[in-house]
Amino acid sequence: MGGAVACRACELRRACLSLKQSAGRSPADFSFHGDHQLSGKRAPSVRSATDRLIRQEQGDRMSLQAQNVARSNADDPGSEAAVAFLSVSKAFGRGGGLVQALDGLSLSIPRGVVYGLLGPNGAGKSTLLRILAGLLRPDRGEVQIFGETASPRQRARLGMLIESPSFYPFLSAREHLQMLARARGTLSLVEPVLQRIGLQAAADKAVSGYSLGMKQRLGIGCALIGQPEAIVLDEPTNGLDPDGILEMRALIHDLAHRDSLTVLLSSHLLDEVERVCDRVAILQRGVLIAEGAVADLLDRDGRFWLKVEAPEVLLARLGDKAEAGDDGVYVRIERAEVPDLIQSLAQAGVRIHEAKWIKPDLETVFLSETREARR
Repeated sequence: MGGAVACRACELRRACLSLKQSAGRSPADFSFHGDHQLSGKRAPSVRSATDRLIRQEQGDRMSLQAQNVARSNADDPGSEAAVAFLSVSKAFGRGGGLVQALDGLSLSIPRGVVYGLLGPNGAGKSTLLRILAGLLRPDRGEVQIFGETASPRQRARLGMLIESPSFYPFLSAREHLQMLARARGTLSLVEPVLQRIGLQAAADKAVSGYSLGMKQRLGIGCALIGQPEAIVLDEPTNGLDPDGILEMRALIHDLAHRDSLTVLLSSHLLDEVERVCDRVAILQRGVLIAEGAVADLLDRDGRFWLKVEAPEVLLARLGDKAEAGDDGVYVRIERAEVPDLIQSLAQAGVRIHEAKWIKPDLETVFLSETREARR
């Protein structure tokens, strides 16, 4: 034990010495390049390295699940999570009126993806985002941002649009962005941000004349002025017309795949989430009930459909795994089992006229998962 402590002390001294030698270098400013990519470098910090080593000593205070999430990020720096929630709990009210909004929830959001938070009303989505933004404090657990405990310094690495944005109606989009940019020293980003959010043509018009979709895009622009590495959007398409939804979808795609930002969003429009998100988490009563890549979740809940010459033979053979439907038979099996099933049916003399894998939409998966969790 003494050797481990001594080793950790040496590691701490080496880290501090190395960072002191480089502390004089000023960080390079972030900038939008000609292809509109957001890039830049940050100078290392003695305090951040010290804090990281100290937190390693405090790992035994986290739950086993939280330790596993933190350890996986530490072991592979390239896969460090943009945001991690470690056994986070939050309740409101007291006694008989107690509402458990979040119940020991652990969730890791990878860098560089569009990540969707789904759940019925009261599932805990908004509470989770408010905790991430620092508007609420969790009763228990920890929030990490890019591998470090959430703090004002770490939250400055996030751009946030929580609920509907509010603006001065008599100011223009350019004036709003300039006002924020002066405070942050990023005036050079005003024009590139206006271009990114598609408001160049309306940049000098008063916001009072903007549509809801334009206001939503301006809200995202205000978040981008802070040069974030990740952006958090709460119901970004709420109330938008079809054109506004298409514009928002394109903007979110560009933020992630052209500007290399991590995008965390909540939404109740499941069709839009399926179109724009790489991964999703489904919450129910403050608990994580499903998580994964959208394609994997859809495959997992898929069904195999067969049109055969004698469906009654197939139904009898497969029992409760099969049901008749759409002039054929639906079989609930894993996709990897399909070749073996076809081979066994052919060997049994069952003549197959048509076969296909039926993939559900995200709404079907969502309803299936939340209904199962209510049982």
